[in-house]
Amino acid sequence: MEQGNHARGSAVPIRDFDHTLRAARRGRQSAWDAIYRDLAPRLLGYARAQGAPDPEDLVGEVFLEVVRSLPRFTGSAEEQFRAWVFTIARRRLIDVRRRAGRRLLQLSAPQELEAALGGFDEDALARLSLEHVLDLLGHLSDDQREVLVLRLVVGLRTGEIAAVTDRHPEAVKGLAKRGLARLRERLAVGERHADADVADEPTPPPLGGGRR
Repeated sequence: MEQGNHARGSAVPIRDFDHTLRAARRGRQSAWDAIYRDLAPRLLGYARAQGAPDPEDLVGEVFLEVVRSLPRFTGSAEEQFRAWVFTIARRRLIDVRRRAGRRLLQLSAPQELEAALGGFDEDALARLSLEHVLDLLGHLSDDQREVLVLRLVVGLRTGEIAAVTDRHPEAVKGLAKRGLARLRERLAVGERHADADVADEPTPPPLGGGRR
C-alpha cells in the first residue's frame, strides 16, 4: 500500500467500490492502494482528533489488521466496509488508551475538520479558527466528541457511526445533537466575553483630535 504523503492529503473516493473490493480480496495491489488513498486521510483525522499519541502509527496498524482480516469481512457495500474499518480503528484507539492508563485529551489539528466545518455555512461554528474548534471539542464528553469526530472529520453517516460505536442510531443522533448544542453554548460564552472586552476598551478620539 502507498503510505506517507497520501495519509496527510485529502481522501480520494473510490469510483467503483464493488470492483475494487473484489480485486482487493484477490490481493491486487492497485485495489489496496485505492482503498488506502480513500480511507487513510479520514483515519488520520479521526486518530488526531481523538488524541492518539502517534496517529500515523495507528493508521498503519489499522490497515495491517484490515488486510489480515478482510477474508472475515462479510459485507459488500461501501458503507459497511467503512464502518468495519473504523470499528477496527476505534478498538485500536481503546487499546492505546488502556496502555496509556489515562484519557487522551491532547487534540491536534486535522485539516479534515476545518474542511468539514466549512460546509456549515449557516452555523457560527464555521467561522471559528480550527484551534478554537478543537478546544471546544475538549469540553464535550467522550461519547459526544467521538460521535462528532466521526461525523465531521470522517464524514460517516448516522447508521455507520451506530455500527462503529455499537449504539442505536437514535442514540447517535442524540449524542450529536447534545454535542452540537454544547459547542454552540461554549461558542456563545466566548462571543459574550469578546463583546465585553470590546465594550471595555476606551473610545478612540475622532480624527484630528476633535478640534475644528
